[in-house]
Amino acid sequence: MKIEKRYKIARRLGANVFEKTQTQKFALRANQKSQFSKKPRAKSDYGLGLLEKQKARYSYGITSKQFSNYVTKATEKKGNASDLLVTLLESRFDNVALRSGFATTRQAARQMTSHGHLTINGGIVTIPSYQVKVGDVIGIREGSKKKGLFTNLDERLKTIKLPAWLKMDFDKKEITVDGIPHILHSELLFSPGAVLEFYSR
Repeated sequence: MKIEKRYKIARRLGANVFEKTQTQKFALRANQKSQFSKKPRAKSDYGLGLLEKQKARYSYGITSKQFSNYVTKATEKKGNASDLLVTLLESRFDNVALRSGFATTRQAARQMTSHGHLTINGGIVTIPSYQVKVGDVIGIREGSKKKGLFTNLDERLKTIKLPAWLKMDFDKKEITVDGIPHILHSELLFSPGAVLEFYSR
């Protein structure tokens, strides 16, 4: 997706859903645009729900159909549907590649996983949406360690803040899923509750 289109989407959603829009340059451009924009009309409950849905799926880089499937799975399981939805999204293989510091962007994480640069429990998995499980070990395929995707990996891993459910073996460059994947709702760019309410209409 072209960067200009990313800027437009991020401005419309009012959230930094792409890495390239999480910069001072974007904030400056967005502020300049807002000075010349008309006052936005108040959104309906449906419009607000749709906005939260769009924030969510762009945050994780997935299609509407994929996101809808996650919502269905979350609501069909026993437990808190909001927490289950977040767990399903965070459990994606490409998301783990990003959270671990192996990838610097979701696009790079998608490339790493779909091109077979990463392994799960020693085997190559090329499905970005693959759901990792507690105990899974994610590593770098031996033949991929010298690829440009992993340039400066040692330095990058020293600065990455791992979520509590991931454990890093720095010597082996391996990540272990040490708990149920999750993230605090306050750290999300969207409201899981509003998303579920939107789909329940």
